[in-house]
Amino acid sequence: MGLSQRVRTVPLAAERGSIFDRNGHDLAVSLPQQTVWADPRLVRDPAGDAALLAPVLGVPEDVIAARLAERDKAFVYLARKVDDETVARIEALQEGGTLAAVGLVPESARHYPAGAVAGPLLGFVGTDNEGLGGLEYAYDDVLTGRPGEVVVEQDPRGREIPSGDRQVQPSERGRDLVLTVDQSLQYEVERVLVEEVAATAARAGMAVVVDVRTGGVLAMATVDGATEGHSARPAAPSARNRPLTDVYEPGSTNKVITVAGAIEEGLVAPSTRFEVPDSMRLADRTFRDHERHEPQWWTVSDILRESSNVGAIQIGQLLGATRMDGYLRAFGFGRTTGIGFPAEAAGLLLTPDQYSGSSMGTIPMGQGLAVTPMQMVEVLVTIANGGVTRPPRLVEETVGADGRRAREPVEPGRRVVSPETAEAVAGMLEEAVRDGTGRLAGVPGYRVAGKTGTTIKAPYDQDPPRYIASFAGFAPADDPRLAAIVVLDEPETAYYGGQVAAPVFARIMQYALRLDKVPPSEPASGAAPMRSPAIDARQMPPDAGAPTGGAGETAGHPAPTG
Repeated sequence: MGLSQRVRTVPLAAERGSIFDRNGHDLAVSLPQQTVWADPRLVRDPAGDAALLAPVLGVPEDVIAARLAERDKAFVYLARKVDDETVARIEALQEGGTLAAVGLVPESARHYPAGAVAGPLLGFVGTDNEGLGGLEYAYDDVLTGRPGEVVVEQDPRGREIPSGDRQVQPSERGRDLVLTVDQSLQYEVERVLVEEVAATAARAGMAVVVDVRTGGVLAMATVDGATEGHSARPAAPSARNRPLTDVYEPGSTNKVITVAGAIEEGLVAPSTRFEVPDSMRLADRTFRDHERHEPQWWTVSDILRESSNVGAIQIGQLLGATRMDGYLRAFGFGRTTGIGFPAEAAGLLLTPDQYSGSSMGTIPMGQGLAVTPMQMVEVLVTIANGGVTRPPRLVEETVGADGRRAREPVEPGRRVVSPETAEAVAGMLEEAVRDGTGRLAGVPGYRVAGKTGTTIKAPYDQDPPRYIASFAGFAPADDPRLAAIVVLDEPETAYYGGQVAAPVFARIMQYALRLDKVPPSEPASGAAPMRSPAIDARQMPPDAGAPTGGAGETAGHPAPTG
């Protein structure tokens, strides 16, 4: 009984590992603080001690009194992670012998030096420093470390007994994470995205920037639109990391897969011509291009450049449901990317036996399926990488308390299409930026390739309709280094991907290229080279003229252009 009155075991919390960006800048760190605790077995007057402690700790008196009255416990928390002024006041009470049962124990508090930058990506921790969201949760076992304890003998006034028993089991600090993210680029992406979300009165905005050579995610941003309570702003750490958790119908950006699949199968080449009307009936649906036009002889390049719905459907019909499904899955749709983020969505993708009569109208043009922004930008990464996937990564390495580094494993890529097909598609995407719907995505001094997307959100018959506007692309087109996607959810002032998403892409890409010191492109001489054999689905009449008129990106109603 005497021993139980003298011996106290005080837990020592482990310091949580830090999180750094790719350049070693602090994104999340743990700062030392003190926590106030008590041994209720030594408390003689719970109510009196509570009256002294309540104004110092800022905790209700009845709460403290209840904790001090728990006589069956040897350790209770009174206040976690208090400031230096509170520590000084507690120490003064201890020195005066007023609070023999109260002590201080070192503990760390999580701090994010850059504030809300990359909040949903980094996540957050609870009171006990356990990860509750984002990378803090995904890598909690790595970051947490191992707690320790101190066993000491103290007299009735709480003072350590000289020559008494004292055993220390030190805590072990958690490992640090070094991310692929660049803090400077992340900040700029969020800043530019906030401006556009505010300017277009959008509900939300998302953006991702990826290093084509490594698969490293350099920036991943989520922005909330304005409400009655706040203006447009970066999402809070507790919010969903929407580029990985939220899905949307990709619209015309999906035409990249339709065209790539058809070229890879030898069904078409960039120069293959189709007679494209402004509308076509398929089962119970009528699909239209944006602008009415007489039937035009358009090449596959023209169809992609002008984002023709009808033309994309014609190409998709040549490909067929089974092969269309195969290429969607080969490019990564219908499953998570493997990036290792909690609650990542796999998207929504029907199997061919689930297709309706109009599915081969909707799917080739990007409706009737749902993807995450991360999945969609990975399609562009694959094209930019010569037809081979480059699995995305967020964590570069971990670093132990002893300084030893451990690289995170890198998944090998898979070939999806041939280098020739990838080169052909890249050339057409460059033309779409140079002369097509993506003109506002251009970056001075660089050759840019990409695709616009504009789709109506379900239900499609709502009035007024709600839109998703997007742009995905890469640069430099002649030597790809960076890929990016911008998605705006329900923009109101304008809703075409080419109007509102493409300019944001251009600003982000210009900053990213300069940050990575990417040299300007060599000027393009004419059209990009196309090596795939020309296998025309239909022969163009000798007197057919150049394509005129517009195209579109949605079905069954007046369709917007990207």
